Amino acid sequence: MTELGRRAVHASGTGIPLLYVLDLVTWRGLRLFLVACVAVAFLLEFLRLVVGLDHAVYDRLTREYEAENVAGYALYMVGMAAAAFAFDPVVAVPAMLMLSIGDPVSGYLGSNDPTTAKELGVLGVMFLVCFALAVPFVTPGRPPLVGVAVAAAGALGATVADGVKPVVRGYVIDDNLTIPPVAGVGMTVAFALVGG
Repeated sequence: MTELGRRAVHASGTGIPLLYVLDLVTWRGLRLFLVACVAVAFLLEFLRLVVGLDHAVYDRLTREYEAENVAGYALYMVGMAAAAFAFDPVVAVPAMLMLSIGDPVSGYLGSNDPTTAKELGVLGVMFLVCFALAVPFVTPGRPPLVGVAVAAAGALGATVADGVKPVVRGYVIDDNLTIPPVAGVGMTVAFALVGG
């Protein structure tokens, strides 16, 4: 699969928070759906990594460095679920969108090597995209500067998670796992500091 195709699959996850935004499911329903998605992803990963099921879909959706590790799509589901369970919708929804939209934009513009730092310009685009995604959710009913500060804090968190990939015991922590929680923490801290 081409890199553009991978990014399109990544962006398709936007449908998950949109289920809630479009009032197709309740927040509780979305959380339950995410639990089911995480369970299915880890069942598939168990079949791939432990049982040895080799399917053409895995070859197309996983990268070479994921061959012996949990793949990014499973970590994507965990990152989304972590945001949904840790934060209220006003924070969790934009945090999820930062992963499903901001990350593929950044990935398309920058390096796909998990050990290579992204260029400053790519990180700048990531920040701007994430900021724009957060503003519609964190601004309504609040003073504009509060919304701007909260959106900026979330975008900064997502950008840092996208640009800095910690290594634990030789395993690079995928930004699919870290973007939503780090963005959510940024927005939550900003709300606590500036009021909201």
